This record gives sequence, structure tokens and C-alpha cells, in this order.
Amino acid sequence: MTTKPATEGLQQKAAAEVAPAQGSADTGPPRPRGRGHNVRWGIVALCFGGLAVNYLDRSTLSVALPAMSKDLHIGPEIQGFVLSAFFITYAICQLPAGAALDKFGVKRVFAIGAIWWSIATIAMGLVRGVGTLVGARMLLGAGEAAGYPAPAKAVSRWFPRRERTLANSVWDNGARVGTAIALPLVTAIVSAFHWRAAFIVCGLLGFVWIAAWLRWYHEPEDHPKVTAAEREYIEGGGARFEPQKKTGDTAQDTTGDTRTEASEDTKTLRWRDLFRYRTVWGMMLGFFCLNYVIYFFITWFPSYLVDERGFDLLSLGFFGTIPGLVAILGSLAGGWTADRLLRKGWSTTKVRKTCLISGTLCSSVIALAVVVPTAAGALALLSVSYASLTFATASVASLPADVAPTPGHVASLAGIQNFASNVAGALGPIVTGFLLAASGGSYLVPLLVSGALSVVGALTYAFVIQRVEPLPIR
Repeated sequence: MTTKPATEGLQQKAAAEVAPAQGSADTGPPRPRGRGHNVRWGIVALCFGGLAVNYLDRSTLSVALPAMSKDLHIGPEIQGFVLSAFFITYAICQLPAGAALDKFGVKRVFAIGAIWWSIATIAMGLVRGVGTLVGARMLLGAGEAAGYPAPAKAVSRWFPRRERTLANSVWDNGARVGTAIALPLVTAIVSAFHWRAAFIVCGLLGFVWIAAWLRWYHEPEDHPKVTAAEREYIEGGGARFEPQKKTGDTAQDTTGDTRTEASEDTKTLRWRDLFRYRTVWGMMLGFFCLNYVIYFFITWFPSYLVDERGFDLLSLGFFGTIPGLVAILGSLAGGWTADRLLRKGWSTTKVRKTCLISGTLCSSVIALAVVVPTAAGALALLSVSYASLTFATASVASLPADVAPTPGHVASLAGIQNFASNVAGALGPIVTGFLLAASGGSYLVPLLVSGALSVVGALTYAFVIQRVEPLPIR
């Protein structure tokens, strides 16, 4: 049972940790100059690569499906179910993946997840029917669940508060890069060899990244190339370090992680207790609304350009990439803006709310795309909407580190937040399909719904989340 003194001690630690964030300036050691003091950005590059492979593997099926459907006799009514099967296990497994990352460490759990999803990708190249394909797709979703909370956890430990948002925007763009390269890469492999080869090649690429991850990822306190100046800058700037109690003789496992027991701070607050906080529910609802709109761009956007705006295949391949490219710039702009405001002395609450509310509110211009007369005008509005969403996601990815009651709850909160967002990812394409069918193929109602949810997301971040600071222990 948690004692009163333990709880009071935790609250004192949380208050001490958040003081720089809520004060008039972002205090901390100065940033060390020189290439030798930037190991933390190499860690972000590793996370970027992991997420790029993650999204490449999940996108392989979408590109290869036309060729697969002929060989395996998969009708259109079944193809949608095959694609959606991924999200069932992906959303559900966000919750245990986040908890496992907090308990067993980023290096170990991210590597296990990557091994799992790489094997599942290769398995999809060996299937002989719809049943085994659905099974492999669901296994892929379960393995890829660690792909979002793991980088969020790593950045929370490796980066001071003043650089955290930009770092999160960098690895988050791995999702867009992985999705973008899937189309030319998978198409080339299918054309030159066979659709089965595409899954095998993409799955093997995962093992290349796993080798790099196990070779080069270490925690900041254990990394052999981190200088004393860089570590002081990271820790003194508000990184969420986790003091842990050693068990016995500090044995090393095969991944290089030190075996530790969970700290008493983490044990005091149970994982399920996180759902008792209003802020957590605000994070879930806000990300649900934001991701609902993002998944329009991932799923129905090409069909909108073809059916509503008359694009042919050539123009779709050229102009259809514009919103995605603008979205990458929007994400980097969101990270840079938030970190600059923090360095200027804005509080964490003011910075996060400014970026989250402005990004989600501006994304509501997606609703205007159906009323502008020209395709160019619609494409411009959709590009603004997508970039505004990614501008906000840089701060969304930073919220778990900002509000976790202890450093040992960062990945758990990231998993909870991403669970809600992927419920939207699963429901959004289905709802849009029903609305299109009910309206005779018109995109008016689907885009109005997306615009309305953008506004709901902005209101959630404005009023449901009150302060962005470590949650008090209850």
C-alpha cells in the first residue's frame, strides 16, 4: 500500500521537475558546441529509421494488393477487411507496448517489436490464402505497436525540454517518408520479380535496422560516446531520467540493457491509475480528433482527387504528393516553433496549447475544399490542412514526456494516447465510406465532418487539458 510520505515525496519531485517549465525562462546548462556533443541527434536518426521501416512494412500490402488479389482471388469486399485487420491488433497492443517499454526499457522492447513485425512482413510473402494473410496482417499490427511509444520514450530521456519538440518532429516524419518510399520501391520489386519478393525484401530491411539499433542505441547514462558536457546539458535541461535500483550485481542481457527493478516512484502509481486524470482523457480525445483527419489523407485522399476533382493517374502521381511533402515541412516547423518559444521563456503550458490549438484549428480548412471551384484551390486547402495537423503532432508527441507523473510512465502515456488515435484511424475510413455511400459519392459531408472534428480537437486542447505539467500522484 502506498504510504503518505512516499506520495508526498513523489509530488515534491514532480514539482521540482516542472519548475523550470512553468517559470519565466527555460533554465539549464548552455548547449555544448561541436560535433562531438551531438550524440542525441544520432539517437533521433535511429528512431527516424525505425519508424520509416515500420511504415514501409505496413504500406507494402497496399501497394502490392492489386497483384496479390489476382493470385489469391481476393475480391474487393474482402480487400478492405484485410487492410483493416492491421488496426485491430495495432490499436489494442498500444497499451501493453507502452507499459512494456516503461518496465523493460526502450532498447529491448523496440528491438523485439521490430523483429516481430519484420517476421510478420516476410510471412505475408509466403501466404497461400486470405485466412493466413489476415493472420499475418494482425501479427504485423501487434509487432508495430511499439513503433510510436518507443521513440517518444527515447527522446524524453535523451533531450532537454528546449529541444524535445523538434526531436519528436524529426522521428515522427519517418512515418511520412516510409509511406512515400513504399510506392516506388514496392512497385519496382513487384514489376521486376513478384509480389512475394516485395514482402521478403521489405521484411529483411527491418533486420538491417535492428542490427543498427542494437549496435548503437544506449541510454544517455551508458552511451560510450556521450561527453560529460552533453550529458550535463541533457539532464540539467529537464530530460526525464529514471533513477532505478540495481538488482544484485547489475547483470547485462544480450541487448546491453542493465537489469533493474522498477523504481519506487513508478511502483507507486499503477498503469490503470493513469486513466483517472482529466489530462489523459484530453490527450486521448484530442489525438483521436487529429488522427481522424490525418487518416483521410492516408486512405481516401487519392480517391477524392480522382472522383471529385477529375485527376488522371499521371496527375495524381505528381500533384497527389504535394500535401505529403508540405506536411513534412509543417511537422518540422511545429517542432522548431515550440522549442524556440520555450527558449524564449514561454511556459510549457502556453507553448503546447498555442501549437496544439492553432494547428488543429487551422486544419479545419479541409471543410472548405469541397466548396472552392478549382482543383488547385482544393489542393492548396488540403495541403494547408495536412501541414497544420503535422504542425500540431510535434507537440502531441511531446505531451507524454511533459505530463507523465514519473519518468517511468512516459511510454505508458504514449501508448494510451496512440491507442485512442488509432481507434480513429480504424473508424475514420469506415465512416467516410458510409457517408460517401449515403450521399451518392459526394465528399461534402465527409469533409465537413473532418473539419468539425478539427474544431473539437482544438476545443479539447484548449479546455479539457488545463495545465501541461507532470501529473500529481494520487
